[in-house]
Amino acid sequence: MISETKPAGTERGELGFWMCTALVVGNTIGMGIFLLPAGLAPYGFNALLGWTLTVLGCVALARVFARLARTYPDADGPYGYIRTHLGEAAAFITLWCYWVSVWITNAALAIGVVGYLSALVPPLAGVPPAGIALALVWLFVGVNLFGARTGGGVQVATTALKLLPMLVVILLGLWVLATDPGAYARTLPTTPITFSATLAASTIALYAMLGFESATVPAGKVRDPGRTIPRATLIGTLLTAAIYIAVSTVPILLIPQAELARSQAPFVDLLNRLLGAGTGRWLAAFIVVSGTGALNGWTLLAGELTRTMAANGVFPRIFARTNQRGAPAAALLATGVLATAMVAMSYSKSLVEGFVFLTTVVTAANLPLYLCCSVALFLLWRRGEKPKTKDLLVLATLGTTYAVFAFIGVGREPFQWALVLAAVGVPIYWVMRRRRLKVVANTG
Repeated sequence: MISETKPAGTERGELGFWMCTALVVGNTIGMGIFLLPAGLAPYGFNALLGWTLTVLGCVALARVFARLARTYPDADGPYGYIRTHLGEAAAFITLWCYWVSVWITNAALAIGVVGYLSALVPPLAGVPPAGIALALVWLFVGVNLFGARTGGGVQVATTALKLLPMLVVILLGLWVLATDPGAYARTLPTTPITFSATLAASTIALYAMLGFESATVPAGKVRDPGRTIPRATLIGTLLTAAIYIAVSTVPILLIPQAELARSQAPFVDLLNRLLGAGTGRWLAAFIVVSGTGALNGWTLLAGELTRTMAANGVFPRIFARTNQRGAPAAALLATGVLATAMVAMSYSKSLVEGFVFLTTVVTAANLPLYLCCSVALFLLWRRGEKPKTKDLLVLATLGTTYAVFAFIGVGREPFQWALVLAAVGVPIYWVMRRRRLKVVANTG
């Protein structure tokens, strides 16, 4: 039984603080962290400086989202924040780009999990990888059809499991520091520190941090959103940043730079190096958990974001309908179909080429959201609509500056992809707008 979506606020309460925090941590920590040390290895200590810039920028942006959520607790997430201050057209284009990035992320995660899953379960090696990826996409569409609480419960469980190998790496690093501190000085990176290298490293780190805004997207399903979303966003972002910096630093200092740069599985190599050959194999299971947990979280976001845009009249009304469990059934099915198409397209390339292509598009498509929310906070300060806004200018300036910095850092090709995605959304917006105006005229 499908029913029309309810007014904002009537379905709140399914996602509490821990589920929202798990959504932030679980969506941000996906597959990238397991390859990140190798990707950052050529930059040496520039990687740590890049991480510092990225963490500061993402914390500033997290505070922007937290402040907007606290100021507009009844808004339906970022769409409401941007529409209030920049208008409906800007809100649509921004969320359109982000919406595209979400279901592309689902495809990228499914593709990324396949290799590790096949290694973990040898009989799957004979199954076409595209079939496994598609099965993963639809498995988590099915999970989220049971409602946000079910999807949130899965997210809490998978987030807890995916943090275990991170904890092992951190504890190993501390153990080496206590028993053989000289190990940290034997293979120090030799790459000179330069601004260009730091900028490049910060761009790689930024991709790994995408998703810290996750708690704001399903705002209509959050319990006490004015308090829960800001806390979950800030705590989840800081926790994720601390984990990333710790687990990236240990391999950089303990594995020779050239060897780390060639590594296909940096954490596996680290465990084999410190605990003996073969001890890193069990890590594949946690990589699968991490990837599938992120896939679950992004599927939840895909459905809620599609529902939000349909409820605001910029997507067909059918996507605003919910099933008996309050899940946006049609929206979830639609994003599943789109992710399926993207998986099929990606397997026309090699696995690595497909994954890199998808992650480039995702990075480009996320940045307009960060920029527009920062500008919305600036306009909130300028209009003086709320009391005690003296800190808004600082937050808005920091968020806007970092978003612009990130656009420069990602380079020309991702920036062009962002423009292409925005351009594709324009005719869809005008068609839906004309349809709404025609309905209003006929009923008036």
